Amino acid sequence: MPRPFRLCYITDRKALKPDELPHRILAAVLAGVDMIQIREKDLSTRDLLALTGRAVEAATSTPTRIVVNDRLDAALALGAAGVHLGTQSIPAEAARRIVPKDFLMGVSCHSLEEAEAAQAAGADYIVFGPVFVTVSKVQYGPPVGLAKLREAAAKVSIPVLALGGITVERVKLCLDAGVSGIAGISVFQSCDSIEERVRELCTLSSL
Repeated sequence: MPRPFRLCYITDRKALKPDELPHRILAAVLAGVDMIQIREKDLSTRDLLALTGRAVEAATSTPTRIVVNDRLDAALALGAAGVHLGTQSIPAEAARRIVPKDFLMGVSCHSLEEAEAAQAAGADYIVFGPVFVTVSKVQYGPPVGLAKLREAAAKVSIPVLALGGITVERVKLCLDAGVSGIAGISVFQSCDSIEERVRELCTLSSL
C-alpha cells in the first residue's frame, strides 16, 4: 500500500443539495481524505462517467484515491485508482485477474467468513459493517457490533475500514477495535465543512 487507509468518504448525492456532490468531492480531496468511493448506483452510465471523471481529475497529483462502487468498467476506463465490490458485483477473484497490478480492489463484508474470503480473493482492503445501527444499512440486518469488528480486524492482514453508523464520537471505538480507519457517508456529508470534519476526526482519533 502506498500509505495507510484511514478515511474513506462514500458519496450519496441524494442526501445533498442538487449539484452539490462535485463540490463536496473536491473539498474532500483538498481536505486530504484518503479515499473517495463514488457510490451512485442509479446514475446513468453517461452521468456516472462524468462525475467520476471530474473526481479523478480533482484527485490527480494528490494522495486521495478515487474508487468506483461496483462499476469496474467505469473505473478502468477513467483511470480511477480502483473499484469497490459489493455482494452483487463481479466476484473479487474474477476482477483481480483482469485489473492492473496496482489497481485497488475493495470488498464489502458483513462477517468474518466474508472478510477472510475477500482477502483470499486478492482484495486490498475490506469495508466491514454495519457496525452500529444505521438506516442506510438496514437491508443487511442487525449491526455486527464492535466485537465482530475486532475479530475481523484481528483475523485478516489487509486494512479493515469500519462502516455503518459511524459518527465522530464512535471513531475512537472503532480504532480501538483494531481497524485501519473508517468509511461512511453521513460523517462526511452532514457537516458544513469537510475540512473541519477531517481535522476533527484526526484530532479525536489520532489518525
